[in-house]
Amino acid sequence: MQTPNSTNQQTVILSAAQRSRRTCNCSSIAKPRTWVPQVSNLRPGKAQQIVRCPIHATAFRRMGGKALTLAGLSAILLIAGCRQDMQDQPKMIPQRGSDFYADHRGARPQVINTVARGQLQEDSYFFTGVIQGANGYREEQNTLPFPATMEVLERGHERFNIYCTPCHSRVGNGLGEIVQRGYKPAANLNDQVRRAQPLSHYFYVMTHGYGAMPDYREQLTPEDRWAVAAYIRALQLSQAASTSDVPSGVQVQKLSDVAEQQNLPASYAQPWALPSTAVQAYPPTKEGTPAMAPANPADPLIKIPASKTAPAAAK
Repeated sequence: MQTPNSTNQQTVILSAAQRSRRTCNCSSIAKPRTWVPQVSNLRPGKAQQIVRCPIHATAFRRMGGKALTLAGLSAILLIAGCRQDMQDQPKMIPQRGSDFYADHRGARPQVINTVARGQLQEDSYFFTGVIQGANGYREEQNTLPFPATMEVLERGHERFNIYCTPCHSRVGNGLGEIVQRGYKPAANLNDQVRRAQPLSHYFYVMTHGYGAMPDYREQLTPEDRWAVAAYIRALQLSQAASTSDVPSGVQVQKLSDVAEQQNLPASYAQPWALPSTAVQAYPPTKEGTPAMAPANPADPLIKIPASKTAPAAAK
């Protein structure tokens, strides 16, 4: 293998026509201007020619200079266009302070007496079930905020069977299926205390809960709560109706006769008894029971405090 030196390097003199060409035509030249025999990396021990074309080298140098110039101009334009004003935009970000207001709070307090759209709730009795009494206390009313049509009762019947029967049973005696499996006995909606309560009391209990009973405001809309309350009143009437409540010309059948016609046992028409599997969830104690549920018996004595006298009007 020979090493290149001044004696064995061969130089090709290009003609003026070839030097004036815009494009390189290396294949038309017999030999490259300079070549250096080297060992190939792909084929060890084999000499490899490295062609160094002066025309290509000059073009590459020119292209590299133009690319470098273009990249520099682009960087200058990018830096000049990226200002901090785009980052510090004049807007309020939640839970952040602000130098614009005197209290340095970005979140502004709500305007007094402002109500969100669709939440005006002008009829407070429809949404709360209570009114402001003359003595300043909230009072329940025995009225329905809309007519009790058959559609309303059917809707209340459907919602009652879905959400109320597991505890109160379908007839409202407080002996539902989960009570028979050890849950605390629910209120008997047919006893004297519940029948004497105003209609809006059931709406208020469904809205806020009572004792061990949770609230159902998320499951039942205000319309559905009133419909359930109306159905409870109709259910109470059906469980304590007399012959005088039946319209004239309507035949009344005994429940025992209906059970016999349906091939049901005789006990079906008898009053329901608390099964042996139904036990009080917690024994009665002086401290009461969790969630402020009434202790035994299931129907505690309800004491209503005397109403305060309304303050006299200022003269």
